Amino acid sequence: MKLYKISLALVLGLGTLTSCEDKLEVTNPNQQTAATFGFSAEDLEENVIAAYNHIRMEGTYARVGYTIDVCRGDEVWNSSQVWYMPFDDLNAPFTDEIGQWSWRDWYYTINVTNFTLSRCGEDNSALNDQMKHIKGQMLFLRGLAYYMLAGYYQNPILITDYATYSTLDGLYGTNSTYDEVWDQVEKDFSEAMTLLPSRNAGGEWAKGRATSGAAAGYYARALMMRHKYSEALTVLKNIINGQYGSYKLMANYGDNFREGPAYENNDESLFEVQFLDYGSQGTDDEWTPVNTSPNATQGHAIESNYGPGDCGGWADLSASPWLYNLFKAERTTSGSLDPRLYWTIGTYEPEWDGFEYGNVCYTLPITDDAPFVTNNNYGGLPIAKNTNLRTGLYDKVITGLHCGINLRMMRYSDVLLRAAECENEISGPTQQAIDWINQVRNRAGLADLKLSDFNSADKLFEQIANVERPKEFGCEFGRGFDLIRWGWFYDSGRLQQLKEHGTFRRTNDRSRLKEPVSYSEVGIDSELKSSYDSWIPGHEFFPIYQGTLNDNPNLQGNSANSSTSNADKLYGPVHPVVNL
Repeated sequence: MKLYKISLALVLGLGTLTSCEDKLEVTNPNQQTAATFGFSAEDLEENVIAAYNHIRMEGTYARVGYTIDVCRGDEVWNSSQVWYMPFDDLNAPFTDEIGQWSWRDWYYTINVTNFTLSRCGEDNSALNDQMKHIKGQMLFLRGLAYYMLAGYYQNPILITDYATYSTLDGLYGTNSTYDEVWDQVEKDFSEAMTLLPSRNAGGEWAKGRATSGAAAGYYARALMMRHKYSEALTVLKNIINGQYGSYKLMANYGDNFREGPAYENNDESLFEVQFLDYGSQGTDDEWTPVNTSPNATQGHAIESNYGPGDCGGWADLSASPWLYNLFKAERTTSGSLDPRLYWTIGTYEPEWDGFEYGNVCYTLPITDDAPFVTNNNYGGLPIAKNTNLRTGLYDKVITGLHCGINLRMMRYSDVLLRAAECENEISGPTQQAIDWINQVRNRAGLADLKLSDFNSADKLFEQIANVERPKEFGCEFGRGFDLIRWGWFYDSGRLQQLKEHGTFRRTNDRSRLKEPVSYSEVGIDSELKSSYDSWIPGHEFFPIYQGTLNDNPNLQGNSANSSTSNADKLYGPVHPVVNL
């Protein structure tokens, strides 16, 4: 009897303990964790949104992550002579924290994509369409993140497994090689191509999202970084032939640089970063990824960096005199200026009086005797692209993360010019290569190129690299990536050419804005400078921040940290300079 009572007491006691345990284990639905979240497509759709959100941060594409590549190119110079200075001079020290912001923000993106991919499984055939689209978008965004990290930092840490990432072993990983990272980029983009719908099949869903066409375009770009021209050309031809949806050039070039549903996610756009239109934004600038304000502006600050000081801009970056005079060197078949000049550089030109919004800078009139400069102390030709300088929306820069113009990161014109470049690399000048180039020229009203004028692959490459691409993509993201893949830093002729392109005049004399400048006068004329004079071998990449190296003893610096030449790491011969 006594034993029975004791047993009953034990059972009741255990029952009481179990009951308490059950209450303690009730899941708080408002506090999700990695252990409880992500087991349904609806959960993972939230992660998709989070990943897209990360690519519009300060270090990705909202400001610094976009503009440091623009600085690295020969089409832009640093007119504030302060902010971005080390990136424009290509000698950034490894103690400069600004250079770490892109590293930081792209790894935030990678963390979200790796978690989501860990829930998708390896067997794509077992996934329904919704899950295929989720996985495809995450592969695209992870590929994009490593595309950027390899192009900026050369040998970052390659982490593709969320379980590894969430441990100290993953957090304190070692560098991967340049080739290992590009192998992963190619793998992610190529798999995303098979999982994502085309823009046509995706319909409204596809607007603002990665599609098979976006993945194909970036796959071709990645292949070209290591001179895999035959493989890239196959992909580019498939885009042109409509395999990944229908694309075409917009009749009006300027429609690629305006905000609003009538212009954004248009027929020319393979992929663009989405920003809220002006007037529909919040008020809080989110400069770091840890700022999660529900009232975020969700715009970008490219406009603030480009905007003239007289219009409230930060006056940091200006178009190079070389780019301006390149535009002026060739007129359309009707005798007019190339309309792309209007949307690229904010200068006064007499014939702009009746074109688009006329001679304006943020609706303020520009006259020949009162042009706008970027920086009031150092001058500079104002950059119009991806700003509202020419859109007629407002009369001053709304500084901060407020510009609502979507950044078109890849346009169909890039597909055409890359296809022509690949064709030329494989077969030399061909009529097909010329035809693809002429499609882009025709939109601008320029005369057709003739095959008979190009007797070598070197000469046609010169036309593509130093005429067609700068005029089509001037002051946009990507030129720095091109200079690396072409190997120009390690060829004496090409480096000299970059020094000539990168020469600019620091002056507040507005009458001298447009005049050509000569590298031969650098050192003689104190107002002249060339960004590429200060380039140090290895600094075509940006150094890995010393603070990051201190935090991770397993991580080593790259060629920029050690100022080590990459001349022996090129993937093919460099085209010599050819006079056109």
